[in-house]
Amino acid sequence: MLHGLRLGRPAFLASVTHASEAACALRAGADVIDAKNPLTGALGALDAATLRAIVSEVAGRKPVSATMGDLEPVPSIMADAAEATAATGVDIVKVGLFGGRDEAACIARLGMAHLGSARVVAVLMADRSPDLSLLQYMAAQRFVGVMLDTADKDRGSLTQVMPLSVIEKFLAEARRLHLLAGLAGSLRLDDVALLAPLGADVLGFRGALCDGARTGPLDFARANAVRNAIDATVAACGQEQRSVA
Repeated sequence: MLHGLRLGRPAFLASVTHASEAACALRAGADVIDAKNPLTGALGALDAATLRAIVSEVAGRKPVSATMGDLEPVPSIMADAAEATAATGVDIVKVGLFGGRDEAACIARLGMAHLGSARVVAVLMADRSPDLSLLQYMAAQRFVGVMLDTADKDRGSLTQVMPLSVIEKFLAEARRLHLLAGLAGSLRLDDVALLAPLGADVLGFRGALCDGARTGPLDFARANAVRNAIDATVAACGQEQRSVA
């Protein structure tokens, strides 16, 4: 299932809060269904019953990822949370790294966690001076990928808190280490044209899909607009490359 994320274009990740939103996101063309509770933090966790309902709704049609909360970087706590999240049947466990001296130890402990068939994607916070040297430890512990996100949603989108040159450096390092690379963080519809050509494997959205703030209900038309924007940008990039050739 996860190999399907390398599509030759950015996969569209849609964050949802319950099974009905998952169904809506699938109809709108999402490539990854991401289970998250925006009411409880940047990477707020949903309860196990809700995660299982989302997994059941998606029924293997697309990968399901799930956040496990805005946790302190304590190795045992993070490993226990990852194992509990994986036990719900999700394909990807998203582990938030918000900054802290124990993050390398957390990565090592997560590499030993019993996750069944689930794989780990680490999430670095672009507005917390992320340490890109951690990517080598993630690759060594067989994480499947890494994403950039933002901790403080009031500061703006990823493109407002991190220069494109640093985003490109992040993507290049992830590719060098054969990690799936994702970009998220209050992304807007207008960010698609800026970020899609950079070669990320995943672009993640929540607020841009909602009627109102990121805590509002997911809206089909907004989600479908993101799907269409990604497709149109990728098509335009392909046309430009053919013209240059």
